[in-house]
Amino acid sequence: MRIIVFSDTHGNISAAKKIFETNSNICDHYIFLGDGLKELELMKLLFPDKKIFCVSGNCDEPVCPPSDVIEIFKTKIFITHGHTLNVKESHDTLIKNAKEANAQIALYGHTHKRYYKYEHGLHILNPGSASQPKDELPPCYAFIDISPYGISCALVDL
Repeated sequence: MRIIVFSDTHGNISAAKKIFETNSNICDHYIFLGDGLKELELMKLLFPDKKIFCVSGNCDEPVCPPSDVIEIFKTKIFITHGHTLNVKESHDTLIKNAKEANAQIALYGHTHKRYYKYEHGLHILNPGSASQPKDELPPCYAFIDISPYGISCALVDL
């Protein structure tokens, strides 16, 4: 079972739409990690059959919480934009919150830099920015595959 994760579209409707169009035949679950909720509302209209989870970023109206715990395919996932957890400086608070929620995956955005590491028994993933990367790499999103064999994560150039 696949989950698409993206963040920080910052008004770039075409980037958000490309992510949905590219993956709509293979995926029904999407997680948006903030800073672009306006274009996400349009994606909900264009792709009404998709299950979309989201958090608000520091550049969004606070219509969603900045962090949440969700469960998809019997897997607990801690999702946050990250600005309230100081993710630009450290993963310590992110990890603490995810562990307290008994999550197997911790997702965050905000930095505009892609990141993936398995540590502390936790998959920690930042899909980077779908429109304004700050790591000298192309715009990016990610996917998570959950199967009876485990969890795998991958970053994808947009």
